[in-house]
Amino acid sequence: MRAQFVMFSLLFISYSNVYAQNFTKGAVYEKKADGKNEPLIGATLRWQNAKDGGTSTDTEGKFTLKKQAGNHELIVSFVGYKTDTIMVHSSDFQEIFLQPDNSSLQEVTVRSSATSIDRLNPIHTEIITTKALAKAACCNLSESFETNASVSVSYSDAVTGAKQIQMLGLSGNYVQINTENIPNIRGLNSTFGLNYIPGTWVSSIDVGKGAGSVVNGYESMIGVLNVELAKPDVSDKLYLNTYLNSQGRGEINLNLANTLNKKWSVGLLTHASTLQTKLDKNNDGFLDLPLYTQYNVLNRWKYQGDRLMAQFGVKALYEDRLGGQVDFNPDTDRNKGVHYGFGSVTRRYEFFSKTAQLFPEKPYKGLGLIINALVHDNTSYFGFKNYNGKEQSFYANLIYQNIIDNTNHQYKAGLSYLLDDYNEKYIDSTFKRTESVPGVFGEYTFTVPEKFTLVLGSRVDFHNLYGTRFTPRAHVKYDLSNDWHLRASAGKGWRMPNAIAENFGMLINSRQLSVPEAIRPEESWNYGISLTNDFMIFGKKGTFLLDYYRTDFQNQLIVDMENADYVRFYNLKGRSYSNSFQAEVNYSPLDRMDVKLAYRLFDVENDVRTSNGELTLLPKQFVNKDRILFNIGYATKWDKWKFDFTWQWNGKRRVPNTEAGHIHTINSETVFAPAFSNINAQITRGFKKWDLYVGGENLNNFTQPNPILGANDPFGKTFDASMVYGPVIGRMIYLGMRFKIPNRV
Repeated sequence: MRAQFVMFSLLFISYSNVYAQNFTKGAVYEKKADGKNEPLIGATLRWQNAKDGGTSTDTEGKFTLKKQAGNHELIVSFVGYKTDTIMVHSSDFQEIFLQPDNSSLQEVTVRSSATSIDRLNPIHTEIITTKALAKAACCNLSESFETNASVSVSYSDAVTGAKQIQMLGLSGNYVQINTENIPNIRGLNSTFGLNYIPGTWVSSIDVGKGAGSVVNGYESMIGVLNVELAKPDVSDKLYLNTYLNSQGRGEINLNLANTLNKKWSVGLLTHASTLQTKLDKNNDGFLDLPLYTQYNVLNRWKYQGDRLMAQFGVKALYEDRLGGQVDFNPDTDRNKGVHYGFGSVTRRYEFFSKTAQLFPEKPYKGLGLIINALVHDNTSYFGFKNYNGKEQSFYANLIYQNIIDNTNHQYKAGLSYLLDDYNEKYIDSTFKRTESVPGVFGEYTFTVPEKFTLVLGSRVDFHNLYGTRFTPRAHVKYDLSNDWHLRASAGKGWRMPNAIAENFGMLINSRQLSVPEAIRPEESWNYGISLTNDFMIFGKKGTFLLDYYRTDFQNQLIVDMENADYVRFYNLKGRSYSNSFQAEVNYSPLDRMDVKLAYRLFDVENDVRTSNGELTLLPKQFVNKDRILFNIGYATKWDKWKFDFTWQWNGKRRVPNTEAGHIHTINSETVFAPAFSNINAQITRGFKKWDLYVGGENLNNFTQPNPILGANDPFGKTFDASMVYGPVIGRMIYLGMRFKIPNRV
């Protein structure tokens, strides 16, 4: 191996990412009358006389296509537009403009979509673009799913401000969350990690359902979220965002990017936010939201050569949170039992590098490496209970990619290594472990262009504590026609839970923590099928999708709160499963108008032990049975004004019985929290280089009554702030400004 790919690392993880630097790259547009370029979504590109099919443009009109030696004629076509042939003799970015074919179609309206389904990926993957993120304030990743039907976000308790996601009816702990294909929100970062990725840093989010590719690791049990951040070579030179809301939260984000020369570029992403206003709208004596201050910075460099591409950078984060009773003073009240307080200080430092060896003469071939190292340190307290956690992690992934005979037969093979060192202390208990996990994987892809794709993958990991583990996965995509696409998947996933960090919200109470046995790795099988249809009604484009996924657990960490005096963590004994069904329609009934309507149904249950060891099958706590989402967005010409409205209806969900002294038995009555709705809206006024936006969340002002039980006696036996099922604070109004200086002036 050459020494040039030993130090830094990038990997070809997904089909598109793996090839991105090897392909001919470009974008397809229509030149509008006002001089603006309108991206053409779904335009087809293929090389003249090519045998391996072509590709389609994404939601920004962009494409990447394998360059074939000696073939320079690129054919570009799109319904309603004149097919064109472009001569390509270099690796320069290709800007292609198609002309409307008025003879074949009287009127064709094509606009960039806020979300779309990845047409080529055999894994059911929804792409959330910056257009979707701009529909709401999106101050961080936890606030980036307000218009998404597949992922929901909620507070884990009424004190810490920690947020958690749900997908397929299960906790986000079972979703592998990556930042540019590097595992990110895991380990001790599970507690507040969703708050640590600013929304203005994000360029797109890929939401993949079902078990992901084995190339990414073994922790994807029900899905994968991959967050792409702003790249220094294609981002705006300057992007400034400011935000202020009626609750007193203020933010400022400044992104800078500079292209130094043809090969080097550098970017700087910064974020600062704070909330220092004490709010207690329900008059229970507790802050509705914790006070906090956060600083976050990322510096990255990129080198792009003909045979080598490398990116490397550093991240640093500091956050200080303070919650609890309004009158709590951390300098005078700690450990005195006068006022209840919560405090948390997080410091996180991270280094990453990505390197790819390119083979211009063989664009289907690639070799890449990812390296990531981090230190995460958190110190927290909950009243008299103290927690200290430190994590040191190292991750490396090496992938080789090639073909067998032709590009219809592709394979990936590689080696990975994960080292996690955890040192946690909660009250008087210490939880230490060091996980060393080398692994080997392989994945084969068989493709019949524009008809059928089969991906078979497996990996073997050698865990120093839990032995050798085999992880198989399979994905299939079958194109029933140009407009109908069927996908199916099956696969196994496993992970080692971090019981304390992943359940911070369950500790804000007077319950006693009980861990009666050694926690083992969680394991599950996931099966899924989805059907998507691209349709045209009255000359307007729409998408319809149906999907169904089932997850069966072989082992799971059960968080048992059925007895009022205890929080119990133990391994699954019995059954645990999740069934998820979703139907969604996206349609543009008018020019510059997008409408989304989705319905989601969950059937999630697991066995819980009674005090005498009997098992009772109960609906999963805090998981709503069903959900309806409706979103409509409209923009005037040239995006001068943009209007967005979102309504969500959340069905009833089971909550633990919180009666004083309650002990769960097989005859215990099941308790449900009521259904509720949320309304969000935003108006944006666009100018040449900047936008002004104003909006509101929870405009119908719904709040959960008495989210903190026993708030008048926080050191008594009935105190519990972990029974949160809905919003704990009412209507919120915000305003902000975005200012951009484009890369090309």
